[in-house]
This record gives sequence, C-alpha cells and structure tokens, in this order.
Amino acid sequence: MALPFSALAFFLYLAFEFPAGSSGPTVVVAAEESVQITYGSVIKLMHERTKFRLHSHDVPYGSGSGQQSVTGFPNVDDSNSYWIVKSPPESSAKQGDVIPNGTIIRLQHMRTRKWLHSHLHASPISGNLEVSCFGGEDQSDTGDFWRLEIEGNGKTWKQDQRIRLRHIDTSGYLHSHDKKYTRIAGGQQEVCGISEKRPDNVWLAAEGVYLPVNASK
Repeated sequence: MALPFSALAFFLYLAFEFPAGSSGPTVVVAAEESVQITYGSVIKLMHERTKFRLHSHDVPYGSGSGQQSVTGFPNVDDSNSYWIVKSPPESSAKQGDVIPNGTIIRLQHMRTRKWLHSHLHASPISGNLEVSCFGGEDQSDTGDFWRLEIEGNGKTWKQDQRIRLRHIDTSGYLHSHDKKYTRIAGGQQEVCGISEKRPDNVWLAAEGVYLPVNASK
C-alpha cells in the first residue's frame, strides 16, 4: 500500500537532523518555484515529456543484469518513486548543502535503499543502456555516479529547473520514452540510458521533502 504523502513528510521530519537554525524541511506536493534541492532531500523526478515519475520496486529484470528494475510510473501518489539525493562516498558535502551544476551525485531509492545504477547491459525494450537499482547502504561503486547538468544558466539545482543526469561510467543520459511494459510492470514505461542529448533526457524535481539549506558555512 502506498504511503500517504503527509505520513511520509511527518516520518522524514522526525528522522532527519536539520541544519542549525533551520525551521525544518519544505514539503512540496507539486511544482513550486525556486526551492533549492539539497543533499538529504527526498524527491520524485518527473520525466518532462511523459510526466511519468522515476520509479523502482523489488522486482528484478528478467534479462540483462537481473538487478532491481527501474521504470517510469504514471501515478503521482506512489511511495516507490522517492529518491534520496546523496553525494559520492569521498565527497565532503554535508546534508543541507546546495548542489552546483556539474556535480556528481547519487540517488538512493528510499524504499529499498539501493542506488540508481547503469552499466553496459542492454535495456529490455529498446536495447539501450540498462538502468537498474543496485547495492545498498555500504555497497556503492562508480556505476551509481551521475553528473548533474542544469539546462540554461542555473548555477545550483532548484526545483523548477530542467536537468539532465549523465552517467559517469557509460556517458549515457538518463532517458525515458512512451514504450511500456506489458507484463510484470504493465503500464510502466522503460527507463534507460542513451548517449545522445535529446529532449527525452530532461527531468524535473517534483513532489518531495526538501531539506533547508545548510547555513552553518
């Protein structure tokens, strides 16, 4: 059963330690201009063209790597579409820090704690680069690294900005399209990686719990 957004927000409010002097997180249920995205925020990523959310669940691919599948999900109210924005293990970034354009980030699936991942396996429908979820809290590698590319003149990631995520190991852009699964993930659409920069590579941060900017620096 999907966790109601209000319950999720309350849980996260209790679970996180907020930066000193802050008033707690910004809870966003729809597009809202100029909210900074900071490390530790829990967000949904919406594919701009199709409006599907980046989604994963504990169902493995039946081909390719056999790792946990990643899809595009049509419904807004779904708890398996939340991702925690984190830095690479060696980074000095802290919870609440803003995220500059060009930064390498990781996205951790909130429900299963695995990382958004890609590699040279073929995706099930289109035969592009497979995108999966892999690893765990203490198991992460460079296959989980994505470079943030903000469209336009934005210097730090904000909620109203169009972005691309480019995979470090394969150079593939996080991509989706209207080709849908018919069986295990019926009605959900394929998410994959492709090397070309296209309009279908663009994503926007949508619903989420956005941690306040760390003002201690």
